[in-house]
Amino acid sequence: MNGCSAMQARFSEYLDGRLTGREMQRIAAHLEQCRGCGAEWTSLRQTQSSLAALGPAQEPEDLLLRIRVAVSQERARRRQSPFHAWNLAWRNTVGPFLLQAAAGFASAVLLLGTVVVLVGIVAKPEAAQATGDEPLGMATSPRLLYSLAGTGDNEIAALSGPIVVEALVNGQGKVYDFRIVSGPTDAATRSQVEDLLVPLFFEPARFFGQPVRGLAVISFSGVSVRG
Repeated sequence: MNGCSAMQARFSEYLDGRLTGREMQRIAAHLEQCRGCGAEWTSLRQTQSSLAALGPAQEPEDLLLRIRVAVSQERARRRQSPFHAWNLAWRNTVGPFLLQAAAGFASAVLLLGTVVVLVGIVAKPEAAQATGDEPLGMATSPRLLYSLAGTGDNEIAALSGPIVVEALVNGQGKVYDFRIVSGPTDAATRSQVEDLLVPLFFEPARFFGQPVRGLAVISFSGVSVRG
């Protein structure tokens, strides 16, 4: 063990008493002869004394509780399913992406469905008619069955003239819209026609046996239904 650097490198072990007896004697002899190493050793001893004077650090009041909570969390983590890591990775990476994609797709489907419904409501439905290529009975037009309130001659006579109406009939056999194709079209007449149409109940148009919307033509100088 030669040189001051080699001696000072062992000061920490010498201070803690972790050297053999012979090595400690050599360092002690060197300190008596070398002022530089003696000053370094004195500084190290003062630092140790200052730290010792501070006393032991006070542990937090909830230290025991923190330790228990940490131990409990660690035990719970170890007991978790081996798929927990995959589940966590899924929720933090792939899951949000698929959720956004699904939300976008659902919004597109909802928007398309809304447009289709609006077009179906606003657009004029075509009358269901059988063609020469279809067997008879696969397509039928609406057919007037009865009036819920009873439509008498007095109500029809109250109209200002003969009126022909195209009535749009839904799949439940009720009129949901109409258009006056012949006769007065003023607001009062339209209100009277509406009162006459509301209580009417139709056999709905059918296509391959399924009820569909259809068009019925009604004349209030006498009632007739045209396919």
